[in-house]
Amino acid sequence: MGSPATLRRALALLAVGATALTAGTVAVPAAGIATAAPTTHDYSGVHVRPASFGHHDAQGRVAPLSTTECVSKIGIHCYSPLQYRTAYNLNPLYKEGVTGKGRTIVIVDSFGSPTIQHDLEVFDKQWGIQDTQVEVVKWGNVPVFDPKNPDHTGWAGETTLDVEYAHAIAPDAHIVLVETGVAETEGTTGLPEMMDAEKDLIKKGRGDVISQSFGATENTFPGYDKGDFKSLTDLRYAFRAAADRGVTVLAASGDNGATDAQSNGSDLYPFKVNSWPSSDPLVTSIGGTQLTLDDSGKRTAADKVWHDKSGAGGGGVSGIFSRPWYQTGVANVTGNHRGTPDISMSAAVDGAAWTYESYDPTAVGWHLTGGTSEATPLFSGIVALADQLAGHRIGQINGRLYGLSMLPSKWSGIVDVKEGDNGWNGVTGYNATAGYDLASGLGTIDGTTFVHALAGDIQGDENEQ
Repeated sequence: MGSPATLRRALALLAVGATALTAGTVAVPAAGIATAAPTTHDYSGVHVRPASFGHHDAQGRVAPLSTTECVSKIGIHCYSPLQYRTAYNLNPLYKEGVTGKGRTIVIVDSFGSPTIQHDLEVFDKQWGIQDTQVEVVKWGNVPVFDPKNPDHTGWAGETTLDVEYAHAIAPDAHIVLVETGVAETEGTTGLPEMMDAEKDLIKKGRGDVISQSFGATENTFPGYDKGDFKSLTDLRYAFRAAADRGVTVLAASGDNGATDAQSNGSDLYPFKVNSWPSSDPLVTSIGGTQLTLDDSGKRTAADKVWHDKSGAGGGGVSGIFSRPWYQTGVANVTGNHRGTPDISMSAAVDGAAWTYESYDPTAVGWHLTGGTSEATPLFSGIVALADQLAGHRIGQINGRLYGLSMLPSKWSGIVDVKEGDNGWNGVTGYNATAGYDLASGLGTIDGTTFVHALAGDIQGDENEQ
């Protein structure tokens, strides 16, 4: 998710480490682990070289490894979009014709990727998914892409993950990729451009759900230490516009556990802190889980909160926002504050997603990626499916989520996550427990049941605060 201290993406295999791999088979991005400088993009982790860890298919093309092969050769689980479809029980929806048709997912990323259309088409061909034409909207003065600039390539990797997995879940949804010209970092940097772009598209009726795989820790906004939150709250205009127009807004909860702060050994916050926009009451916060699947996508163990050497799912309580009405029933967990996440999807590096990327000519091919930057576009596809089934925008869904959680899972499709915690890098996290917790939120989903329940208007129309 995010950028310098905020694009908290585990770009694969940190759980393994380069020493566990054969020399010459991994590429460590030049930017390495994030520095404290707010203008340096965080591109932590390593990529798998396709020629090293792929294999050749019947047509002689390098293809991604199966889960069994990943476990055997590189020591982690890796998954395809088809496995996620099975794991989240989405195939019955596709058979019903629920594919996101007629709905639009808006994805917002700094700089974007110059090869996104080509890369998506290669991704689709590999997995037998129908193609779609990505609509690219450039907002502001977006610089010419420089493959030698780690800031650009880091965001291109984020863009690729966002687009490929939103499309994989809702294959017939239209995707609008908004590329902004200022990199989002910590504090307010880059966020006005993103919020302006979102508000403009919302007013033009261009999106049904907005996917945001970025965020800035609340305590980096100017004035926070003095109790003055105006620098952050002044940026909420896009979310208010979304609430007025019935647009669902999602945000990744972060990849650094309960501290949700990027670290290079010097700038980790040794205390619990939340990030915005995930912490905003007008936004649905998406946390991270670890799935354990076989080659077909069937679970071989229960989901647990993502927590490994590469990071952990973000979660905790806001230092700015009070508890919204829809969390009244979980006040024993959140206290008087807004708690995150609300719901969780796959994010673990030991359970990473295959992506195809060609924006960097030195690393063209299949890569593995994890983080709540994966979980968020996955869930954006889920919302698009529910919007299609409902026949209209569902809009703000948090009230419905917490209402549905009061029903048995067989009716709500919300599946409790009871294992794991989101402590990371020396900061004690929150434990997953029965019911709502600050590690997994309400849990995860059984897709078919959940989409039907979400589209069923059980809670009626609410106006969130």
